[in-house]
Amino acid sequence: MTRRWILLRGLMRERRHWEGFPDRFRQHFPQDELLLADLPGFGAEHGEPGPLSIVGITERLRLRWHPWLRQGPVHLLALSLGGMVAIDWASRHPRQVAGLVLLNTSLAGLTPFYQRLRPRAYWPLLTWLLWQRDPQAQEATILRLTSERFATDPDLLARWAGYARELPASRRSTLCQLLAALRYRAPAQPPPVPTLVLNGLADRLVSPRCSQALAEVWRLPLRRHPDAGHDLPLDEPEWVCRQIADWLAEEEPNGGNMSYNPVTSC
Repeated sequence: MTRRWILLRGLMRERRHWEGFPDRFRQHFPQDELLLADLPGFGAEHGEPGPLSIVGITERLRLRWHPWLRQGPVHLLALSLGGMVAIDWASRHPRQVAGLVLLNTSLAGLTPFYQRLRPRAYWPLLTWLLWQRDPQAQEATILRLTSERFATDPDLLARWAGYARELPASRRSTLCQLLAALRYRAPAQPPPVPTLVLNGLADRLVSPRCSQALAEVWRLPLRRHPDAGHDLPLDEPEWVCRQIADWLAEEEPNGGNMSYNPVTSC
C-alpha cells in the first residue's frame, strides 16, 4: 500500500529544518511518497506575506499543492504550529486527509496560553520582532528551546544560521504566524480521521500538558518520549518512525478506524 504524506513544520521553520528525518522516514516506509511543504512566508515561500489565521495558512497550502491533492487523500505529519494547520485541514476538508500525526502541538481552549508557549520563549520572540536580528544568535536560541540532543551542536547551528541568511523570513511573517497560532482554537469535535499524538516530555517551548490535554479530550492515542525536546523528529527520528509504524499497523487492518488507546511513555 502506497501512502502519500505532507510534512508541516512550525513557527519560523522551513523544510530544510527536517534535517535527516525524511531519509529516516523513507527507510521505514520505502513505498510511501513524501512532500515537504513550506508554510507561507517561510523557506521557498519566504517572499509571500503569511496569512493572519490558521485557516488562511491551510487554504494557501491547499491551493499551492492542489495538483498533488487531486491524486487522493494524504496523511499529514505536523509539528507544533504545523499541527494546528493539520487539525484545521482535516476538520474542514476530511476527504483530503487520510490521517494525522501530531507532534508537540497545542490548541487554545484546551490549555492556557502560558503552556502553549512557555514564558522562557517570550523574550527571544520579542527581541526578534522588535530589534535587529542576528541569524547566528537567533538560531542558537531556537536550538536551545527546541532540542535536547542538539542544543549546542556547532555544525547544526551553522547550517540553521545559513538557512536564515539564505531565505530570511520577515518580521511580518513571523508575527502573522504567531498571531495565527495564538488565535486558533480547538474545533468543537476532533477531525474525523485517524490521529496519533506524539510528545516529547523534555519540551522547553510547549508544555507536554498540551499534547496530553489534546489526547484526553479527543480520546486519541498518545505516545510520549521521556527525553526528547520540542523538535521530536530532530531529537528522536527513529522513535518517531517506530511509533508511526506501530500506529499504522493497528489502524489499517481495521479499515482506518482507530480505537482509543491509553497513554504510553517509551
